[in-house]
Amino acid sequence: MMKRTWSSVHTGATGPSTEAVRGGAKALLLVLLITGRMRAGDDWPHWRGPQRSDVVRENSGWKDGHWVDPKPLWEAQVGEGSTSPLVVGGRLYVMGWDGGEDHVRCLEAGTGKPLWSVSYKCPQYGRHATGDKDAYSGPTSTPEYDADTGYLYALSCDGDLNCWDTAAGRRKIWGMNLYDRFHVEQRPASKLEADDLRDYGYTTSPYVQGDWVIVEVGSREGNIVALDKRTGELRWASEYRGPAGQTGGLTPTTVEGVPCLAVLTLRDLLVLRLDGGHEGRTVAAYPWVSAWADNVLTPAVDGDCILICSWHTHRSICKVKITLQGATRLWEQPYASFIGSPVIDGNRVYMTCDRLLCLGWETGKLVWAGGSFGYGGTCLVTADGKLIIWSNLGSMTLVAGVRESLGEYRQLAQVKHVFDGTEVWPHPALVDGRLYVKDRKGNLKCFSQDKQSPE
Repeated sequence: MMKRTWSSVHTGATGPSTEAVRGGAKALLLVLLITGRMRAGDDWPHWRGPQRSDVVRENSGWKDGHWVDPKPLWEAQVGEGSTSPLVVGGRLYVMGWDGGEDHVRCLEAGTGKPLWSVSYKCPQYGRHATGDKDAYSGPTSTPEYDADTGYLYALSCDGDLNCWDTAAGRRKIWGMNLYDRFHVEQRPASKLEADDLRDYGYTTSPYVQGDWVIVEVGSREGNIVALDKRTGELRWASEYRGPAGQTGGLTPTTVEGVPCLAVLTLRDLLVLRLDGGHEGRTVAAYPWVSAWADNVLTPAVDGDCILICSWHTHRSICKVKITLQGATRLWEQPYASFIGSPVIDGNRVYMTCDRLLCLGWETGKLVWAGGSFGYGGTCLVTADGKLIIWSNLGSMTLVAGVRESLGEYRQLAQVKHVFDGTEVWPHPALVDGRLYVKDRKGNLKCFSQDKQSPE
């Protein structure tokens, strides 16, 4: 366990006045009422959903023994890659690789109608890519949408970070290559197993915080860097300079009232500060090294505690408590997920690896397990207390009663063979009664909850 202590804590928090906030809220309410966009759920502007947690305010669609219509509302081919779709304001944004180029596409969310697209030359794999090329290709990093500007930040596997103005169609605001700008080298081997050198290029979604877009670069200048979201100019680099991990995203958290950011790097769970005067300073660097650079699961946060998990080497899940003095392990249990990040909901934790696992939040002990989901499943917890699981080679499964303290697995419905033959590692999105699912070959389908059909 490693601890760092920083004195003279200063949050540097600034923001609009109470009157301005109330005025803005009233204006937004009026717009929503006029446009008819008032709803119980949210848009899907980030990796892992509106709260970056896989817990959503959208209902599952389960009603009178029926779930989604098994016939897709629409489908499209958007190019190779494990990047996940975003849905904002009735538009779907997605990335994919095809014909030597990365493509950023905007579709009408309800119909799949193409609205605009832009492409640029990009290799199928990052320039330092090593290992497992039969399991991935094209972009892996999910874009990030900024509601303040309407900008979309997209990151290729080869380090191309581009800012696109979604309101102006495909207009590029700024761009850079992270490998070139920060002189990033190949990730080192962990040396825990023979031939365990792995480098999948850039995988971690950008993260917008205030006036910054923050990315995990993994350079000697800093593991994390913050760029001006409007210009791309460097604002600060993290004190921690270790190589980048290969997770899906950065996770915001608050430690003793101080805004912070958590990321699972190649070697550590890193928590750093975002407050004024302390930007990028290390709060904690909790060692967590896996063979094959297998730190791929996004940390899950609840309060001042963080869950980290990996399959290779550790084959365990660990709960760590964070203070401004460092990190302390609370428990570690022999359960792991291969690709799907753990989901925290109340006093339970859910994740899939072959089976759906339900663990207790306080102890990490197994509460129940069930189903069959292969090694690539991801989970969503819905507002009506159910779990949607996207897994295997294309199965959508609905599981009951996650907030009913059930002592066993209970499956309600399942739609099989949505796709055949390819991994479904891209994360699903649930917005406005529509479930969007994608495979890594770029097949994208939209399923509606409006037309209820028998299982």
